[in-house]
Amino acid sequence: MVERVYNFYPGPATLPVPVLKKAKEELLNYDGNGMSVMEISHRSDQYEEIHYRAMELVSELMDLPDDFKVLWLQGGASAQFWMAPLNLQVPGKPIDILHAGRWSAKFIKEAKLYGDVNVVASSEEDGYEYIPKDIDFDDDAAFAYMTSNNTVNGSQIFDWPDVPEGVPVVCDMSSDIMARKIDPDYFGVIFAGAQKNLGPAGVTMVAVREHLLDRVPEDTPTLQKWKTHVNRDSLFNTPPVFPIYMCKLVLEYYDELGGVEALEKRNRKKAGMLYDVIDESDGFYKGHVVKEDRSIMNVTFNLPTEELEKKCIKEGEERGLIGLGGHRSIGGMRASLYNAMSVEGVETLCDFLEEFREENQ
Repeated sequence: MVERVYNFYPGPATLPVPVLKKAKEELLNYDGNGMSVMEISHRSDQYEEIHYRAMELVSELMDLPDDFKVLWLQGGASAQFWMAPLNLQVPGKPIDILHAGRWSAKFIKEAKLYGDVNVVASSEEDGYEYIPKDIDFDDDAAFAYMTSNNTVNGSQIFDWPDVPEGVPVVCDMSSDIMARKIDPDYFGVIFAGAQKNLGPAGVTMVAVREHLLDRVPEDTPTLQKWKTHVNRDSLFNTPPVFPIYMCKLVLEYYDELGGVEALEKRNRKKAGMLYDVIDESDGFYKGHVVKEDRSIMNVTFNLPTEELEKKCIKEGEERGLIGLGGHRSIGGMRASLYNAMSVEGVETLCDFLEEFREENQ
């Protein structure tokens, strides 16, 4: 049997081993009921306990105010690229977008279906090598949109831009949800696909402020309204039971570790270790992003030649370090250091990269 490897893929990502073991123990017989979680009714008391506890843990770990409603939805975070503008559109008001990566580009395409899009700042012409600063959002915008972490190029927002009072901020946190402390008062809507930091693929977490729910046009199909799901606690239709169960286990694990504060401390340590290897390599490893905007989740870099990159990726796989290839749009290498990635995994990667440089520089 092959030993577990260190999974640096950008998503679906590595999951905590204690969580996988717990799921394995309960797979055939959950809570003594003689059935798997995948088999129990979503209307049963056993499932509702899972469902509501997972929602509570999101609120607790993120310190969300009471007016935030937590949803478990399907369709991936990409579905929120149209659900957000659909639910938040205001006739005559623009949708302001901070464009700093591939995912905001996808949001722009969908948002144009529901209103005038105003790209207030963009780093596209510079290859998304930085997060734009000194951004001027419209006082009368329907909402302001941004992606907190860009998985492809490896940039992350650390200094949240000023947004006019009364303009709700919509943020895609798919790749850094619960990776660091945030001020929830800044946001109107937060969404995240589960498969990087919350659990397996198959469910998306959405947290939306209650006062925003009535913006949606009345003629919108029922299932496409956030308030439909809020009113039924994400049980309007059959939810993805097993992914939500897995998210609950992951969130319980985070809570036992010490919550988001403990996760952030560990994440910054992991990223710092890897960036030190890059910065001290005399140019052998070269990062994609300016230092002040480098992501603590997705570390992207190049080697001197494409041949060396392929060799490094291949030899890494032989050492049990998988998923180190960069995104096809920019090439190079990428190591995704999501919450469940252990310090030991990053130490192993750092040792390998230092050895590879010594042998190939």
